Amino acid sequence: MEYAETYLREIAACHPKEMPKYFEVGVNEMEVDKKNLLEHTGYKPDRYFFAMVRDLTQAFPKAPMPDELEVRPASPDHYRKIWDAMGEAFRDHWGHRDRREEEYQGWTNNRWFQPKLWKVAWERDQVVGTVLSFIDEIENATFDRKRGYTEDICVRRPWRRRGLARSLLVQSMQELHRLGMREAALGVDTQNPNGALRLYLSVGYHREHCFIVYRKPLCMGERMSE
Repeated sequence: MEYAETYLREIAACHPKEMPKYFEVGVNEMEVDKKNLLEHTGYKPDRYFFAMVRDLTQAFPKAPMPDELEVRPASPDHYRKIWDAMGEAFRDHWGHRDRREEEYQGWTNNRWFQPKLWKVAWERDQVVGTVLSFIDEIENATFDRKRGYTEDICVRRPWRRRGLARSLLVQSMQELHRLGMREAALGVDTQNPNGALRLYLSVGYHREHCFIVYRKPLCMGERMSE
């Protein structure tokens, strides 16, 4: 670890001085030895993320769509609008940064890009909210399970607090169940400022395990920042 920190300090020396600099390491809550090592060397827990699961054989709550909004099938001419809407909606999330064009290309070409499973809400010509579900067939075969993921859950600011995320999420769970999945999973920042954890608990998700992000200032005395 000492070698890695020295190497990273050398890299950081080339970065603008005004940028906050820190080491960051993620560990599963069950990795006790790693946690002890990090804490012994000056790292402190900075953020907690839950992996959550929902039994799709259980009844689904009612979650009607807000008035004047509708869900439409995602087509190729929508992908850029969906990408841009998510970028806007996630601006207030921890660790957000503007995404690069090559990331868009990577997004459209990975195996979890499954638009037929998406629930995308529109108001006229604007994308206002999303849940981009996917099924990882390789993972399901490896672990002998029927799981789908409900991820990229977001609503743009002007359309929040109207029950849209809840409605899109319930519709997504129902779609996965229709396709034969027995459980849905997602990841959440427990300190999400928009109450994401509370929403997921309210529709039946429960914590499966916790992932902890540890940080340490690159230079002693330096204040850490998002």
